[in-house]
Amino acid sequence: HVASLPRIARALTDYQADRPAGEQLREHGIDPATLAGVVLTHAHWDHVSGLDSLPGVPVWVNDEELAFIDGDNPNTALIRSFTDLRYHSYQFEHGPYLGHPRSLDVWGDGAIVIVPAPGHTPGSILVYLSMPSGQRYLLLGDLVWQTEGITLPAERPWLARHLIGEDSAQVRAQISQVAALHQRFPQIHLLPAHDERAFAQLPVFPAGLLPLD
Repeated sequence: HVASLPRIARALTDYQADRPAGEQLREHGIDPATLAGVVLTHAHWDHVSGLDSLPGVPVWVNDEELAFIDGDNPNTALIRSFTDLRYHSYQFEHGPYLGHPRSLDVWGDGAIVIVPAPGHTPGSILVYLSMPSGQRYLLLGDLVWQTEGITLPAERPWLARHLIGEDSAQVRAQISQVAALHQRFPQIHLLPAHDERAFAQLPVFPAGLLPLD
């Protein structure tokens, strides 16, 4: 998968290979075919690598991100190479949620709420999770790379933003909105996709869900 990246992206990427998600699920008695779907925060290679280990599982994307995938952007070359994916296109058919003008409450109970957050990619999203334990999380995707991107707040370095080709004005607006939300609801744990410290707070599959201090 890394070999599919443009040369400069390969040069700047540091990674450690692990077992595919599908293999880990099967090892612990979960048939990937029983999954309701995989919700992508966006379609860049490092957020879709592993989908090929989940054959037949619906991949949830909105229309804007699906159009981005279907284009010729090199950052979506990997997902385009997965020719047997089954996309589930969704709309933000529900009303405002925590200041976001539109949302999709996946199960209708507030457990998983998806909101649009375009800028990093045209169809980037944020995902709010409310767990049975009472813990709440906000999956930020690549809106920021580190929690400080919200708490300071701050953008990613210029070169990274330039290489990705994101809409900086839209990203700044999203960062400002989430920073204000964090000030009002600090109990919602922020989870930028590339912040190892933030994810270190989470229980690791298959240990189960443990309450955070």
